Amino acid sequence: MEQAYLKINPADSVVVCLRAMKAGEIVTDGNKEVKLLQDTPAGHKVLLTDKKEGEDIIKYGYPIGHAAKDLKAGEWVNENNLKTNLAGTLEYTYNPVSEKLSIPVENRTFKGFVRKNGDVGIRNEIWIVPTVGCVNGIAEQLAKRLETETRLDGIDAVHAWHHNYGCSQLSEDHEATRKILRDIVLHPNAGAVLVLSLGCENNQPDDFMAMLGDYDKERIQLVVTQKVEGDEVEYCMDILRKMYGICKEDKRVDVPVSKLRVGLKCGGSDGFSGITANPLEGEFSDWLVAQGGTSILTEVPEMFGAETILMNRCENRQLFEQTVSLINNFKNYFLSHGEPVGENPSPGNKAGGISTLEDKALGCTQKCGRAPVSGVLEYGDRLQTSGLNLLSAPGNDLVAATALASAGCHLVLFSTGRGTPFGTFVPTMKISTNSDLYNRKKNWIDFNAGQLVDGKTMKELVPEFIDKILAVASGEPARNEVNGYSEISIFKNGVTL
Repeated sequence: MEQAYLKINPADSVVVCLRAMKAGEIVTDGNKEVKLLQDTPAGHKVLLTDKKEGEDIIKYGYPIGHAAKDLKAGEWVNENNLKTNLAGTLEYTYNPVSEKLSIPVENRTFKGFVRKNGDVGIRNEIWIVPTVGCVNGIAEQLAKRLETETRLDGIDAVHAWHHNYGCSQLSEDHEATRKILRDIVLHPNAGAVLVLSLGCENNQPDDFMAMLGDYDKERIQLVVTQKVEGDEVEYCMDILRKMYGICKEDKRVDVPVSKLRVGLKCGGSDGFSGITANPLEGEFSDWLVAQGGTSILTEVPEMFGAETILMNRCENRQLFEQTVSLINNFKNYFLSHGEPVGENPSPGNKAGGISTLEDKALGCTQKCGRAPVSGVLEYGDRLQTSGLNLLSAPGNDLVAATALASAGCHLVLFSTGRGTPFGTFVPTMKISTNSDLYNRKKNWIDFNAGQLVDGKTMKELVPEFIDKILAVASGEPARNEVNGYSEISIFKNGVTL
């Protein structure tokens, strides 16, 4: 018989409907029977015990808010009768929790490109990176011409990474742009990069190139278009043709899975996200960390309400303090603009069964499994530590995915209950939380975690998921790549001149 509902944690005061349920249907909680008082959609919550106004409602074993009015057992719990407990910044106490993961090392490999500096890429692409938005048009024309000429023979793709910044920015806002562009230029998924400048922008080309440090000057080159005599497109095409000649000779080789770096992201979440796709990503994250690899969790505003779980998994006090700053700095960002810290769930989230930010966060953070936190990164930072890392970035899908890739992730795992087609500048795999979405939008979705509700066990599904991710790392295109949906978005946090 089809399972109709799920109580996630024994301490919970709600169950989640796994299918649409009708008023009058019975939910059993131990020896207690609860009759549904309203029709309740799939992914939504039904209350198991009476709650007085102000009393906490528990899901995942933690409060997801409080009753906005007196509620009866059997009521549909949603954004209209459940209110967030979140407010401003908090003081936190470090209570370290260490859980030993019993995951065997499997000595798996993937097919990657080993770069001159020892770094590894999972794609061999040629990129044009503008230092300023003024040359976007030139960059895109160059990418189209090179793709037409080469027909991508021997390389995976040609991209121009269109953005609007690099000038008319100040201080930290300007520096954040420079860091993200630096990170893109140095990313190992690019076999070669043409850095395209105007010349008069705030992001001065020579200073920007100095940010790259010791780079491969054959594969990364700068053109300042204001200094080019005559047709800058033809001038750049000569350089790109030489880059193509170099890149097409690159070959995939077996690389230990310990070299793989994966970003963890969700968007268009629903009531199934914390039951299927996010826990599945968490199982993969733990497996990858156990192999010596790296995963990164971001979307700091979607940690609010679950942050103490992450803080207490920090390997040491310094990482704990950095995580506290990560959380409170983002809360101060909200408050400085006069915005509350708890107004995060979107209309789509609410329609899918997520009622408060705590509800969203406790499902969201399951993407990082149970491994200890071994690194904390500010926006624009590049990875320094293997294992599980936390990264400062907003919840916005494209901004956060770009930040994950910029930190050094080879690909991004993106769980979704409502569906989305986009991709950032690395392969962006979509993991559906429910089979209905997968069946309707197979052109968007790479893997269906909804199988966990349909009867497949996590033990059965995890090996399939690992195999699929390693196939994409080895060159199988993600759906966003098949569709040609790849772009970047830089976090804007400052005045525009």
